[in-house]
Amino acid sequence: MENNEEVSAAHHAADSDKWIFFCHGYGTDKEGSYEMRAERAAEEGFNAVRFTFRGNGESDGEFINQSLSSRIRDLRAVIDFYNPGKIFLFGMSFGGKVVLHASEELGVEGVIWKSPVLYNSEMDKFHEVVREKGSYTHFDDKTIDERFFEDFQKYSFDEAAENIDFPVAVFHGGDDSTVKFENTADAVKEMETEVLLRKFEGETHFMSDEAEEKLVDEMMWWLKK
Repeated sequence: MENNEEVSAAHHAADSDKWIFFCHGYGTDKEGSYEMRAERAAEEGFNAVRFTFRGNGESDGEFINQSLSSRIRDLRAVIDFYNPGKIFLFGMSFGGKVVLHASEELGVEGVIWKSPVLYNSEMDKFHEVVREKGSYTHFDDKTIDERFFEDFQKYSFDEAAENIDFPVAVFHGGDDSTVKFENTADAVKEMETEVLLRKFEGETHFMSDEAEEKLVDEMMWWLKK
């Protein structure tokens, strides 16, 4: 990695040329539900890699120095390390934004999104705080400043959507107040590709265990078909 920083990653191996890389959200890491998803993917014949972006969890770096661009570089570095065959990407929340803008140059076979940040406007409320106070802190210790948004504004959903020529599956909670289902539904309408959009009624940004199990079942069905 750049600056000699390292990224924490776990590979769940399968005897296959099919690989799925899991990208976590804004301030979390590769643990928790990602382990369950990766184990299931490996059982179904997919090499599964879950990793933590720099500035989070066990990976090197400070959160305040990370950006959308740095996360895209992290994803590409992890993929290059494993030298995979067929590539599928999974992006949760802000990880969905990473996947959106990284996928074109990676030649992916398909993308799975869970409650993804797609439109830049999803981050407006945080930018307002940065403009007013100089920084914004989330999850108690995840701080960003204007540098984050200077980088973030280089990326456009409309431009990225024009280049989506691979199948997409989207899973979203109907009562998600963090990233609203309606915004994701609008974004899907702008994509000229095969899209599966699944709304989980009554579920929020962080879904129940029951919904997570259903999501993984449907994700694996979609991947194998």
